[in-house]
Amino acid sequence: TKITRRIKREPFVPDEGIAEFAARCLDIQATGLIKRMEYTNCWRPVIGVSGGVDSTLVMLACAHAMDRVGLPRQNIVAVTMPCFGTTDRTRDNAVELAQRLGATLKRIDIGSAVKVHFKDIGQDESVLDVTYENGQARVRTLELMDTANRTGGLVVGTGDLSELALGWATYNGDHMSMYGVNASVPKTLVKALVGWHAKRLGEQNPRIQAVLLDILDTPISPELLPVGADGELVQRTEETLGKYDLHDFALYHMLRGGYGPERIFEMARLAWPELEPDYI
Repeated sequence: TKITRRIKREPFVPDEGIAEFAARCLDIQATGLIKRMEYTNCWRPVIGVSGGVDSTLVMLACAHAMDRVGLPRQNIVAVTMPCFGTTDRTRDNAVELAQRLGATLKRIDIGSAVKVHFKDIGQDESVLDVTYENGQARVRTLELMDTANRTGGLVVGTGDLSELALGWATYNGDHMSMYGVNASVPKTLVKALVGWHAKRLGEQNPRIQAVLLDILDTPISPELLPVGADGELVQRTEETLGKYDLHDFALYHMLRGGYGPERIFEMARLAWPELEPDYI
């Protein structure tokens, strides 16, 4: 029997009422963070900001949490940690977003620390392997954790549900935090929520809207491999991992419907008739 009903490509994202839905998501994220800060008595969220959608959503949730409890947004410590693969575009977006949201911005160039670490373990800097990539992620986590200790804060993680489900994170690196506000938010929803924030905030601050839209337009990347000769990134996550739209599609139907691989595959073929079956 031919299936005639519509199969949504982004089942985690509502077709209608996105404003009400997104506002509720923001409140849920902020409420969870506030509870954690109350329990630990740590009112200084420390965030590693990269200029990507995940850390952007965390910044927005932290700003909302500070507003709700009546604390200054300067309590948010936004840490940018440029290294070998950081592009000017992502660095500038991270810096401007933190400044316009009123957070305290801290820049830590981790390149020299990573090189010392490579020397300690005997890693050849010219070998761009998993050690080269993960070493940077683990140094960043070290900087964040110790910054949180020094300032009396807690590290708010940026990893989302899609990354956690796929295991797409550096063990003892960016998968580590003291509280993860994105832990139940899949990547497709992260992007939809950031888009809603861009529309909402753009009414009062067109420049913040421009930054958020540019972040949404930036290819997803961990930025752990050196930038190209033109200064542009050479590492794109979805070229290695596949499209997050497909990952979230499978994740949704596995969790919500309990469907197996064969059924999800057939549904994906109907949702994306233009894609080759081998790609799916």
